[in-house]
Amino acid sequence: MPRRAKVVKRELLPDPRYQSVLVTRMVNKIMQRGKKGTAERILYGALEQVNTRTGRDALDVLEQAMRNATPVIEVKPKRVGGATYQVPVTIEGDRRLSLAIRWMLAAARARNGKSMAEKLANELLDAANNTGATVKRREDTHRMADANKAFAHYRF
Repeated sequence: MPRRAKVVKRELLPDPRYQSVLVTRMVNKIMQRGKKGTAERILYGALEQVNTRTGRDALDVLEQAMRNATPVIEVKPKRVGGATYQVPVTIEGDRRLSLAIRWMLAAARARNGKSMAEKLANELLDAANNTGATVKRREDTHRMADANKAFAHYRF
């Protein structure tokens, strides 16, 4: 990261099928070793499964799952006089969605199931219903920030 200049964030184009930037971000995060076609196949397959299981629009379910998984506050370590405190800080802007996507995919990869599309579909449905590993991770993060509220005056 440059010390003086601002980092220019590139605008992502919406994906061709759903016209959503969120879907593009998910595809880019699923992608490994530059295999974008495979990543798109996984996500589109998961969204198709969500659509057939619920009967609702898959994009609405995805957005609901992301809303339920997005954290608002986290803890960051701050060293003060030889002691390290876990200081609660609010999460700004793009990082909130990035954390939610990262947690969603990590939980999906850790699940038992046949294909990644199936595991991701199950995790999306769980997150949309406010259950599952992703939502638990968000609640744990919030709980930890709540427990360390006493150190909020060390905010930086």
